[in-house]
Amino acid sequence: MTHSAPAAVLWDMDGTLVNTEPYWIAAETELIEAFGGSWSHEEALQLIGSGLWRSAQIMQTKGVALTEVEIIDNLTDKVIEQLVEFGIPWRPGARELLMELREARIPTALVTMSVGRMAHHVADRLGFVGFDAVVSGDDVTNSKPHPEAYHRGAELLGVDITQCLAIEDSPPGIASASAAGAVVIGVPFMVELIDSPADVLWPTLDGRTVSDLSAAFLIEGAR
Repeated sequence: MTHSAPAAVLWDMDGTLVNTEPYWIAAETELIEAFGGSWSHEEALQLIGSGLWRSAQIMQTKGVALTEVEIIDNLTDKVIEQLVEFGIPWRPGARELLMELREARIPTALVTMSVGRMAHHVADRLGFVGFDAVVSGDDVTNSKPHPEAYHRGAELLGVDITQCLAIEDSPPGIASASAAGAVVIGVPFMVELIDSPADVLWPTLDGRTVSDLSAAFLIEGAR
């Protein structure tokens, strides 16, 4: 049965809730160059939305002589350092929409491929309790685009994934949420989503409301 509002809203983090993608790219570039390699902007864009373990493996092919865990810790440390120095760069409208969801008592989960300490660093600085559950890259065996993370998010909230709405900015993330069975709103940021399986594409979350989410869910979830 399809309801007028989703049973829950599942949020991606990097690029959707916060504008951290430039921080990740800077961290990747610094690490690869420290080992004598080079890293183009185009190469960096190809990793957006993917799991950190895949990113670490790519870094190793670029000459980074560290273990996957060491690479992930290095990148995460560098991104958190930038967040501390410059503050949390919220994406337009994202924090406001999340707050409205909380006021409407619609359950929410953060579903990210960043590791847990990074996810909680961001979530803890919203200024309010934004999520009922957090699923991070170190909580799952399979990274996006595999659907495991979104299945886990729905499971933690105790809801049917097919009655959930997911908000994503990248092709791997959209593929993950779609394969899990959620209705997916794609909000493109640094990469195009033209050929993605997103049910709806919004250019921005700025000005969007819970009513907009419910309308999208009602239309797309009924298909």
